[in-house]
Amino acid sequence: MDGLGTKIPILDNVQAPLVAVPDIAGLEPMETLKRRWPMVFGAVITIAMIIGLGRELLGSGLVGLSRAVPHNPLFYIAFALLYMSSPAGDYIIFRRLWGIPLSGLVALLNKRIANDVVLGYSGEAYFYAWARQNAKMVAAPFGAVKDVSILSAIAGNMITLAMIAVALPLGANMLTPTQLHTVETSTVLTFAMSLPFLIFSKRVFSLPRAKLWWIFAVHCARVISGSVFIAFAWHFALPTVSIGMWLILAAARLLVSRLPLVPNKDLLFANIAIILIGQDAALSELIAMTAALVLLVHVVWIGSFSLYGLLRTKNDVS
Repeated sequence: MDGLGTKIPILDNVQAPLVAVPDIAGLEPMETLKRRWPMVFGAVITIAMIIGLGRELLGSGLVGLSRAVPHNPLFYIAFALLYMSSPAGDYIIFRRLWGIPLSGLVALLNKRIANDVVLGYSGEAYFYAWARQNAKMVAAPFGAVKDVSILSAIAGNMITLAMIAVALPLGANMLTPTQLHTVETSTVLTFAMSLPFLIFSKRVFSLPRAKLWWIFAVHCARVISGSVFIAFAWHFALPTVSIGMWLILAAARLLVSRLPLVPNKDLLFANIAIILIGQDAALSELIAMTAALVLLVHVVWIGSFSLYGLLRTKNDVS
């Protein structure tokens, strides 16, 4: 009772207001999926690489590889340097940006293969997923991956334009009027594709300007060294052709590969090579063999990497 003699009821079974409690059992799978999406995406890209490599190699690649195999070991040294030039250049860049360990070179090799046999820039997506898995080492990987990829394209375009400026006056008489018009139009488009990134660079890029220039210089060195390595590889395979002529042909290969409006780049490059060097059969077999050898190394690498991943997973489970 209170002081007035009123009897106050005592509610023994009164419950406190219910507070909304999240369903932990329902949230955990979503959080697990968010944490594991880089690993799942990387596995999907790896499977796509294996399928793409099988299709390419079983198509025309094995034929080219079986026709002409160089016996000079210097060819394979130059070829190895050519194959590693792209991932090595990327490793130098990301080593400085993120301090990635040597194991990061594995992801960069997979990045190169994905770009070659899956879809354009699928390798960048793969490497971004790898960087997200290494979040302790890389806090915000998207901006750096984006900047490096854009600068790689710009460097390739700029070197291509420089080669066009040198080669077109000397080789214009080798092209038909239609081919010459295609090259001129492609040149304008190549320049136009890079121009917006240069004009709006402050909005496009996220890294400091000094680092951007350094990355651009590394990409230029990578593109040029790749052309030099393939020229030496071809020279060691066909030593009757001078290294100077092979360097010109390597420049032509880079030029043709970057032109956006050329419908059949391999055919155009083969025609240019035959015009410059002759030796139709030997040259065609060498070009086909080089392309097939790249595919074969891709297959060996992906097979070894996948087998290692399976063995490591099995050991972790056991």
